[in-house]
Parts: sequence; structure tokens; C-alpha cells
Amino acid sequence: MILVTGASGTMGRAVVAELRRSGEPHRAMYRSAAEAATAPPGSQAVVADFSNRDSLVAAFRGVTSVYLVCSPIPELVQLEESAIEASLAAGVRRIVLNSALGAGEYGKSFPSWHRRVEDRLKATDLTHCILRPNSFLQNLLAFYAPSIRAQGAFYNAMGLAPTSLIDVRDIAAVAARALQGGEHDGKTYELNGPQALTCAQVADKISTHAGVAARYVEIPAEAQRQAMLDQGMPEWQVTSLLELQAYYTGGQGGAVDTVLETLLGRAPITIDRFLAEFAIAFRAPGT
Repeated sequence: MILVTGASGTMGRAVVAELRRSGEPHRAMYRSAAEAATAPPGSQAVVADFSNRDSLVAAFRGVTSVYLVCSPIPELVQLEESAIEASLAAGVRRIVLNSALGAGEYGKSFPSWHRRVEDRLKATDLTHCILRPNSFLQNLLAFYAPSIRAQGAFYNAMGLAPTSLIDVRDIAAVAARALQGGEHDGKTYELNGPQALTCAQVADKISTHAGVAARYVEIPAEAQRQAMLDQGMPEWQVTSLLELQAYYTGGQGGAVDTVLETLLGRAPITIDRFLAEFAIAFRAPGT
């Protein structure tokens, strides 16, 4: 039995979908009964919370492998360590940890939090596989599409730094295989997309596939900070996001390699394929 935590989130949902396709017995963990009611057919739903040890004991019972992912919040280390302890208590044999690019060397922001969890996991007797993915293609839908629909532009302070965007469905495919163990046990994989593009190049791609005039507008980092604060984002989140952005503008997110393709045994999903699939998301209603 495989347990997928964070089953309602971007990554957890994708891993559940991959396990459903492969036919592997799995359990999807949700934080509330209302979320559990949305579990897809064939997925065994369970309600549990990382902050509630008793609920974790029940959720992890009879589980062999756990896919561990948590929202990027200040409590991430504490919550994921709680899940690791619950895994040890329940006799789980393997954890596939969803970490982040930069966890190996970047001492700030979300990557530094993930590194602490990585170190805790490695200090146990649990078999493990650690995934450090680059930024998601799905972020284009979440963060760029709304302003493109409304204003024909998206705004950032990324300069000319390229990013190797990766589709979460490819990460999920790697995770599903790692949950089976074998050659992936004990490995740490840094996962990059198949092409490194600047924000301006991404805007050109969106324009081509969506049939809209999408522009990238460079803004000062301080203006970006103020805009996020004005939207009601907490100070810790704004600071963490800007620190993470500094990692990328420093040239650390533009690697292109064959790791993902080798793990998948096929070509990864490209930004062209992704945008062709989700082109409508960038168009204003009625166009």
C-alpha cells in the first residue's frame, strides 16, 4: 500500500493520478472530510493532519511507501518530521520526499527548510528517495495567466535569468516509480525541464500558442515586494519568495540535462506541448 500525502495539492494530486493509471494500491491523504470526498474513483481516501499524531498513526497503518509533500509554510520542517516519526512508528519501509531545487546548497528560503527534512530522513533507517524539482510549468497557469487574461502581461523581477520549467506530471511519474523502490532507493534526483527559457521567451511562447499578445514586464524587486504585501501576503512569505527568486536570478535554475528523460524512459513534457494543452487559460473570456 502506498500513501500519498497532500493529495489535494498540485503535486499530491498528480501522484495520485499516476498511481491510478498504473493500478498500484494506494491511499490518498486529505486534511478534511470535505476534501476526502473529492478523491477520484479507485483511490482509498483517508483524513489526517501532519499536526495530529493520532490521525497520522491511523493513516499510515499498513502502508509500505509514503509520498511526503507539504505546503511551503514556516511549519514545514516540524510537520514533515512528524510524518517521518509516524512512518517509523507504523513500520513504513520507504519515503519518497518532495524536496526542492537548491536544497543541496542554498541556505535560504524554502530550499533550506527542505534540506533540514532531508537530513532528518537520512538519519533514520527508512529507505528513501529525494526529489528536488525545478519550478513547475503549472505555475504559469497559477501566477501568469490571470494578469495575461486581464492586462495582456505578467510582471516579475527575473531579468534575463533562464528557468528549466518542469511539468508536475513528469515529477509524479518519477515519484510513482520511486515509490516502488529498487534502483531509486537511496537516490537524490535534481529534476529540470527540457528547455531553459527567460520570462520574455516564455511570454513569446504563450503568445504563439494562446493566440494572445502576452508581454513580460520587468519590475524592480522592491516593487514586487510591495505588490505582494499590498495583496495581503504575510511578510515571511514575501521574504521567502524573494529569497528563492534570488537563487534563480543568480543563474541556478537554468540547468538542462538528461536526468528526467532517463528516469522517465521518454521525452519530458515540453513548454510547447504544455501551452498547446492549456492555451485557453491565457485567453480573456469570450475570446
